[in-house]
Order: sequence, then C-alpha cells, then structure tokens
Amino acid sequence: MLGVMSVAAGIAAADEVGLDLVEVSPNAEPPVCKILDYGKYKYEQQKKAAEARKKQKTVDVKEIKVRPNIEDHDYQVKLKAAKKFLGNEDKVKVTLRFRGREMAHKDMAAKLLDRIRDDLADLSKVEFAPKMEGRQMIMILAPDKTAVTATEKVAKEAENTGSQQEQA
Repeated sequence: MLGVMSVAAGIAAADEVGLDLVEVSPNAEPPVCKILDYGKYKYEQQKKAAEARKKQKTVDVKEIKVRPNIEDHDYQVKLKAAKKFLGNEDKVKVTLRFRGREMAHKDMAAKLLDRIRDDLADLSKVEFAPKMEGRQMIMILAPDKTAVTATEKVAKEAENTGSQQEQA
C-alpha cells in the first residue's frame, strides 16, 4: 500500500523494483493500480480460464428414434437408453418417424410420445413439446436435476436397506 500518487510516480516505483504498473480497477475513484509482473499475471489468468473450461460440462443432445407401431420390448430398450442419457445430464431428442400410411394415425404417435414423457417424468422435463416436422414428430426432454438427485437418494437408501437386511 503506497497510497495515492501520480501516474509518473507509480511508473517510477514499478521500474525501481523491475516490475510493471497494472491498472486493476479503472472505475474506482481514484483508480487502483498494482505493481506486479504483467507476463506472470497474464499467464495465471490463462491458467484460471483453462481450469474453468475444464470443469465446465457441455450438454449434448442425444437422439432416440422410434416408430409409431413399436413393440413393447423395443420400447423398453429405447426407454433404458433415454434414462442413461438423462442420467448423464444430456438432453434427449425423441424422433418419431412416419412411413407411408402411418401418417393417418398421428393420434397413436402422440399417445406414444406422451407415454415416453410420462415414463421419463421422474428424470426429465419437457423442453420442446411434441411437434410435427414433415414426416416426423419431435420432442426434446431436458434432464431435471432436482428429480435426478432425488432418484439417486432413493436408490442409495434402497441399497443401504438391502445391505442392512443381508447383515441381519
């Protein structure tokens, strides 16, 4: 803390120590400056930015394609994949593709997408409601973080009670 001084005096003080005069807070009254090694400061800022990018999670959009007349086992397989994607905190795009005369049964397709939405309600929330785009119907589900953590807690509690029963 050298106190309030002129710019020339600050630069002279920095040169005397062999460092740089860096303006930290230009909007303060009077402006705040520090005497430090500017190259080292820039390097540390780059490192902090790189570390922040490393910790950042990018949200991917995974796609699941279904047909209006999907069988029950195939539906369960697709549902399991969607749960896995939502568990990894990725968005899920459900695409229901129509072929030929299936276009006449859009109500069946809407029921199927509602069923998928209801089955995944504990893990997700609807980000983009079902909508027709050409010969396909699309819905996007986003992971619901509060529901995911609640589901994980319930699973851990069930696991703990199961291990306690084994010990007894």
